[in-house]
Amino acid sequence: MDQRPEVGTRLWTGVVRLAAVVVLLAVVVAVGYAVVVRAGPPSVEELRERAGLIGKQKLLIGVHDDNPGISMWNGETREFSGFDIDIAYMVAADLGFRRSEVDLLPIESEDRGKMQAEIPGGFVTVDLVVASYSITREREELPEVTFSVPYLRTDQSVVTRHDHPPVNTYADLHRKKVCSIATSTSEGPAKDAGVIQVIRQRTGQCIEDLLAGKVEAVTQDAALLAGFVKLHSGRLKMHDIGQDLQERWGINTGTNTALRDLVNLSLYDSLHDPADQRWEDAFDEHLRSAQPESMPQQVAVDRQPEARRVDVRRWPWEWPARAS
Repeated sequence: MDQRPEVGTRLWTGVVRLAAVVVLLAVVVAVGYAVVVRAGPPSVEELRERAGLIGKQKLLIGVHDDNPGISMWNGETREFSGFDIDIAYMVAADLGFRRSEVDLLPIESEDRGKMQAEIPGGFVTVDLVVASYSITREREELPEVTFSVPYLRTDQSVVTRHDHPPVNTYADLHRKKVCSIATSTSEGPAKDAGVIQVIRQRTGQCIEDLLAGKVEAVTQDAALLAGFVKLHSGRLKMHDIGQDLQERWGINTGTNTALRDLVNLSLYDSLHDPADQRWEDAFDEHLRSAQPESMPQQVAVDRQPEARRVDVRRWPWEWPARAS
């Protein structure tokens, strides 16, 4: 008996079923995509729009201009240099801005929370502050401050003239004149130890007082002091005072939480992308190079701080692969 019609029927039925499965899968994918897009986390482009970056011609970043190795302005070359500067340009690039589209503006320590940088004739509100700004509970409670995840870990430290006896704790400086910055996190512990505080606006002013013999020591973050110790090689000495509290520097985005998320995404990718060595290169050039003259104090932790994954919509292959 001829079975070919039955074979043809089965074949046709299989084709119809396969087509139905394909259609069903397409519907499921379409519905799933719609649900993710409408109810899921925002995309990078949506975050850029929320942050006000779409169509923005210039990204304004507040930075210090007087901290060698961290953020220093060179009047001859008309350029900034230092670890903070490299981090600022790294984040700016990930936000979609070329160097020519980034304006670095000097900002004083007391203006970092307000995000007010001085320009000729007045002040301007910057988009980001990358200025050795330590994350503290008090600062996080300020309504105008929104920190990124940390981008550097360092310690509080003390610098004296090179012929000074060892300083193991702030107590060794009891009743001695110690210079610090009014907004520095090291001001409190030094005051608690009974030092005679001399307050300046800039770390460089403290170092000048120290070299001139007007104060006994300067206290600040080790990463900030290391550049001055290297700059004045043989004249200054760093001391490890054994503080348990670690300083964590963050980037302030003001009230712009979408921009904060984009900054965090940049720092996350920098940490987890094995091919991205920008943070490591900045550390090696500006901080590791200052370590020999800063002994026995560690300048800073030589690994980028952990960055939590950002709740943003990306395809799996768009996330950086962790190094094995």
